[in-house]
Amino acid sequence: MARPLSPKLSAPAIADAALALVDKHGEFTIPALAKAMSVSPSSLYNHVTSKDDIIEMMRGRAMGEIQLPQADGDWVNTLRLIAKGYMRSYAKHPKLIPLFTAHTVRDRGTLRVYDHLAEAFATGGFDAVDSLAAITVLDSFVLGSALDAAAPAQVWASTEENSAALNTALEAGLAVQDRAWKTFEYGLEILLAGFKGQASTAPQRAASRK
Repeated sequence: MARPLSPKLSAPAIADAALALVDKHGEFTIPALAKAMSVSPSSLYNHVTSKDDIIEMMRGRAMGEIQLPQADGDWVNTLRLIAKGYMRSYAKHPKLIPLFTAHTVRDRGTLRVYDHLAEAFATGGFDAVDSLAAITVLDSFVLGSALDAAAPAQVWASTEENSAALNTALEAGLAVQDRAWKTFEYGLEILLAGFKGQASTAPQRAASRK
């Protein structure tokens, strides 16, 4: 019998199978992954050294969907484009978020996304301390927005005990089509405006730390 043109096991195949398990169950184990791929657990270790490796491979698959913009000097729009790509990717796989936030980012492709964010903030005049803080703020916002996209349509209950203001907001806001995405865009523009404001005072903050 002729040998298959490609091996059954490969790093991308393992990442995709693990991703499917997490999308369905919110977690994966090595035995469950091996069973899903119809191989022995030990055979997986010919391609990975640990579960952490698989998590980083999944991170790379998810973040690899982001189209990184060419640097054009418009640092605010660079942030906007990356954040939207990031949101689209993680909104597809919200159950990955708890796994990813519990592990140090090591995947090179993912770190390239953060390279672009750091370069954008540097272009905007942020020093190293403020750049990391701003990256963390943007990261937290996108991850939270991705979780919101996976939330039930009725996120908050409308009850008689609620204030009239809350119930009115629920009635109007929850009826909006694509509410989660539009809310994300609304919040993103607020963040970007805030970053622009921070950029104008970046030199003073940097000087105060010297």
